[in-house]
Amino acid sequence: MRIIIYGTGAIGGGIAAALTRSGHETTAIARGAQLSAIREHGLTLRTPTETFTQPLDVVATPREARIGPDDAILLAMKGQHTAAALEDLRAAGVVTQPIFCLQNGVGNEPRALRYFANVHGVTVMMPAIFVQPGEVAVQSQPKLGLFYIGRYPSGADSADDELAGALTKAGFAAFTRNDVMASKHGKLIMNLSNIIGAALGHNAPEGEELREAAKAEAIAVFRKAGVSWEDVGMDHPDRKAHMNWTRVPGVEAVGTSTAQSLVRGTGSVETDWLNGEIVLLGRLHDVPTPVNAALTRIGARMAQEGQKVGSVSVADIYAEIDKSNG
Repeated sequence: MRIIIYGTGAIGGGIAAALTRSGHETTAIARGAQLSAIREHGLTLRTPTETFTQPLDVVATPREARIGPDDAILLAMKGQHTAAALEDLRAAGVVTQPIFCLQNGVGNEPRALRYFANVHGVTVMMPAIFVQPGEVAVQSQPKLGLFYIGRYPSGADSADDELAGALTKAGFAAFTRNDVMASKHGKLIMNLSNIIGAALGHNAPEGEELREAAKAEAIAVFRKAGVSWEDVGMDHPDRKAHMNWTRVPGVEAVGTSTAQSLVRGTGSVETDWLNGEIVLLGRLHDVPTPVNAALTRIGARMAQEGQKVGSVSVADIYAEIDKSNG
C-alpha cells in the first residue's frame, strides 16, 4: 500500500523521510514554509547517529495526492487541525481507506469515525523536534521511535500489520495491539505535562507538583469513567529496549511538541485535546479538574498572545487554578 502522510511536522516529517528512504511508496501532504522547503531541498532528518536529506513526493492537499483505494492515510497534524483535515479527505473522495491517527490525545479517533468507518489508533513515542522548515531531529536510539497500532475502538487487522511492517523496515519499533487505546490513554497522562513545560520552561523542576496534580486528576477521571490505561512511561520494557532518549549533536532540545508550536509561532497549541480531554471527561462524570482546566486556558492564552516558552510563573498557574475553583 502507498502511505499518505497528512502533516509533515516532527512526527509526520520524520516518518515520511524514513519510509521513503527505506523504499516504501510514500506521499506527504504539507503546507506553508514546510511545503516550500521540502519541494526545494527535500527533508533533512537528524538522528543521534546520522544526518541525511531525503527528497519526498510532497503535495499541498489530499486532492492533489490522488488517494487510491489501496492507499493508507496517516494523520500526523495536531489535534486542533484534525476536523479540517477530515473534511478535506472526504472532499478528496476517501471512503474505505484505513485512517491512522498518529496524534497525541484520544479525541481524534472518534472524530475520524464520524466521517470514516476504517479508523485506527496509533500510540506514538518518538521524541522529535521540528522548529525549522525542512528539518526534523529525532532524539531516539536504537530505534527512531516506538509505535503501537490497532483498530479503533479495538481489535487489529491486516492494515495494522502492514503499517507495522513498513515502519519496522524503516527503522522504527512498531507493534499491533488489540487494545491500542489503553496505551493512548497512558500516553495522554504523560502529555498533560506538555503545557507545564512550555509555560515554565523546559524541565523546570518547580513544575513537578503541578505535573503530579494534573496526572492525579486524569487518573480520578479515568477511574470514574471506566477508562482503561497502560503506563507507557520511561520504565516500560518496550521503551527501554527500543527508544532511549539521546541528544542529537548540534540540535538544541526545545521541549515538547507544545513548546515547539510556541517557538514556531503557529498561533495554536493542542492543549485543548490533551488537558482539555480530562476536563471534558471530568465534566461528563462529575469529577473536578481545576488544574487541567487552568492549564487549557493558559495554553490558549500563550498561543493567542504569542508568549514565549518559559514566560509563565508557578504563581501565575496557581492563580489560574484558583479561578477554576472559584
